[in-house]
Amino acid sequence: MDYLYSLYDALVSINVPNDKARAVVDAMERDMGTTLATKSDLDHLRGDVRQDIALVRKDIEVLSSSLRGEIAGVRKDLDVLTGGVRKDLDVLAAGFRKDLDVLAAGFRKDLELLSTTMTVKLGSMLVIGFGVMIALSKYLPD
Repeated sequence: MDYLYSLYDALVSINVPNDKARAVVDAMERDMGTTLATKSDLDHLRGDVRQDIALVRKDIEVLSSSLRGEIAGVRKDLDVLTGGVRKDLDVLAAGFRKDLDVLAAGFRKDLELLSTTMTVKLGSMLVIGFGVMIALSKYLPD
């Protein structure tokens, strides 16, 4: 507060009337008391901020723990789903293999049947062709 007395003395020394100099000093004192923070105000604020930070840290720890639990649950669910999908894929693959085996067996049968049919047709054509040749050779002059 010594600086306020110094300010008052400075104002009086430059011929500012005493009552006006006093009014300026009083106004400054009021403004400084209401708008400026004191060291104790800052210490009190620092303590409040530390308490708030500690509460936020606790909240973060609780949320982090909860989140870890949720993540673990999601991992378990994913493992279950992955196992189910693998089983389903195995069943589908087995069914696909079975269907392919059935198709392959049918294809083999069809090829054998086609082979037999072609053999019979070619044999028949040879017999007919040979018969025609013999018949023609009897009727044609030498």
